[in-house]
Amino acid sequence: MVTAAVEATALTHRFALGRDRLTVLDGVDLAVAPGEFVAVVGPSGSGKSTLLRLLAGLDRPTRGRLTVDGAPLAGPDPSRALVFQDPTLFPWRTVRGNVEIGPRATGRLRERRDDVAAALELVGLTDFADAYPSQLSGGMAQRAALARALVNRPELLLLDEPLGALDALTRLAMQKELLNLWEARGFTAVLVTHDVDEALRLADRVLVLSARPGRVLADLPVDAARPRDTGAPALRDLRHRILRLLGVES
Repeated sequence: MVTAAVEATALTHRFALGRDRLTVLDGVDLAVAPGEFVAVVGPSGSGKSTLLRLLAGLDRPTRGRLTVDGAPLAGPDPSRALVFQDPTLFPWRTVRGNVEIGPRATGRLRERRDDVAAALELVGLTDFADAYPSQLSGGMAQRAALARALVNRPELLLLDEPLGALDALTRLAMQKELLNLWEARGFTAVLVTHDVDEALRLADRVLVLSARPGRVLADLPVDAARPRDTGAPALRDLRHRILRLLGVES
C-alpha cells in the first residue's frame, strides 16, 4: 500500500474580491501521517473546501508551505484524487466509461483495463458497469465517482462532503463503504464534512476550523476502535466538545 504524508505550515489563502482581498484561511498548520484518516469540520465559509483544493494542487496558497512526502506541492497529480459532493459523472458515458476517464486521458487505457475492472469491483458496481448515470441511485452514483478516483490508485484521497447529498440510511451505508475502501487500499484520507457524527465514525483525528478566516481551533484524536457507536460516552463527550468549539452548544 502506497500512502502519502501531508504537511501544511502557516497556510494562508486569500481571494480577490473586487479591489479587496478576502482571507479564507489564516495560518493553518496540518500534518497527516501516511495512511491516516483525518476529518475537517467547521462553519460554512471557514475554508474547508479551499483547504482540499490546495491539497489537491488545484490552487496555490497565498502564503505558507505545503508538502506531500516532503516535496513542495506544485500542482495537480494523479496520486491525489478529489471527490466532490456532486458525483459529476458524464451523463453520456456509462459507469465504466466514467471510471475510464483518467486512464484514457493519460493514454494508458489499454494497459489499465484491469485496474478499471478492479475499481468497479471494489465499489460493488461490476454488474452496473454498462449502466448510465441516469439509471443509478444517489449512492450508486457516488460509488461510481469513488471508483473513478480510485482507479489511479491515489496515495491521497480528498473528500469534499461526498456523502452530503444522500439520504440518512444511504449515507450510513456509504460511510461503511468508505471505511472499507480506506482499509482495503490504505490511502491517506482527508474528509471535509458538516456532520460531526460522520467525522467521529470515520476519522482518526478531527480538525476543527473557526469561522472565516479559517484557523485551527482544535486537532482532536478519536481514540476508539471501529466500528464506532457515536452514542458511547467517550465519543458523546467528544461530540459535545466539537459542537461547543463550533458555537452550536453552550
